[in-house]
Amino acid sequence: MTRDSRIWRWIGFLIAFVGVGFPYWQLAPELAGLPRALYGPGLVAVGVVAMLLRAFGTGRFLPLWLLIATAVPAAVLVRLGLNAFRGMEGPGMAVADVAVGLVLGLATAFIGMLVGSLFLLRSSRRPG
Repeated sequence: MTRDSRIWRWIGFLIAFVGVGFPYWQLAPELAGLPRALYGPGLVAVGVVAMLLRAFGTGRFLPLWLLIATAVPAAVLVRLGLNAFRGMEGPGMAVADVAVGLVLGLATAFIGMLVGSLFLLRSSRRPG
């Protein structure tokens, strides 16, 4: 596999998805209020994954940013699906929860992508 291989993007997405989702999925319903429930190491993992993918030059900025950012609302959707499967009724704010997840994902992945871009720019300069 080369750096440009698309598999790295999807591996990064899965790491970010599980990183942010696993702690969120474990929360009791009364503690799962957004956005507070997503703050923590899982959201940091999203930023770090975005930074690493960009720093290693695995793809262009916009597609990588959007892919990694969608890991957060995807984790929220899984929680909503699990709640529906278990027969637990939420507060009826599914669209708002997904929107909050998307905003958090976009912001966190954007910061990671910016830092990764700085590393990529720095590594591409030739000493003169």
